[in-house]
Amino acid sequence: MAYVEGFVVAVPAANKEIYRKHAVEAFEIFKECGVRRMVEAWGDDVPDGKLTDFKGAVKATPDEVVVFSWFEYPDRAARDAANEKFMSDPRMEEMGKNMPFDGKRMIMGGFASILDEGAGGDMGYVDGALIAVPNDRKDAYQDFAATHASLLKEHGARRVVDAWGDDVPDGKVTDFKGAVKAEAGETVVFSWVEWSSRAARDAAWAKLMEDPRMRDAKMPFDGKRMVYGGFAPIVDA
Repeated sequence: MAYVEGFVVAVPAANKEIYRKHAVEAFEIFKECGVRRMVEAWGDDVPDGKLTDFKGAVKATPDEVVVFSWFEYPDRAARDAANEKFMSDPRMEEMGKNMPFDGKRMIMGGFASILDEGAGGDMGYVDGALIAVPNDRKDAYQDFAATHASLLKEHGARRVVDAWGDDVPDGKVTDFKGAVKAEAGETVVFSWVEWSSRAARDAAWAKLMEDPRMRDAKMPFDGKRMVYGGFAPIVDA
């Protein structure tokens, strides 16, 4: 299973194409350093929440759109080696001077996959989620995630990934823990579901919400603090 570097970013809506080009150019460097896959997904169906949401996670302003993004590596060692290379690459320093978003509000962290199911393939849409899970409920969460993934795949999901927080730093302005109001003894999970299209995703969720197996499942975490939304990929490299 992949080791995941997860990101959430607030990007001015007017900078969408600039951001996409910036990401495509940066991937050439990332690939050299060991990134196996990079996905940048533009906020498309990102609801406001009562306690937490993606917009609040990165303090997005009304003219900004949330981007849900991740890198995939074969393991943490490959990710750590890549980060060392990034820090010493002058091209990265130059690109950092011209980021089309506020890097101070970007949240990032390393996550170890605990579930990775489905063959994947062409991805036209992604559901992203952040969840605070009590450490003593990790096994229960893995069981819940496996059941959940089975139902999602039954209704058309191409891939389901749940990754357990492994190297999730505290931030000065924003961070993953703050995004879900994580409490002492909780770990942040970075999760996503890959779909062929938004239409396929919407049709699946309409059925899933009526499926008693989904309705009756007991969540081993506080669902009121879960952050979720739908995103349209703009880069999948």
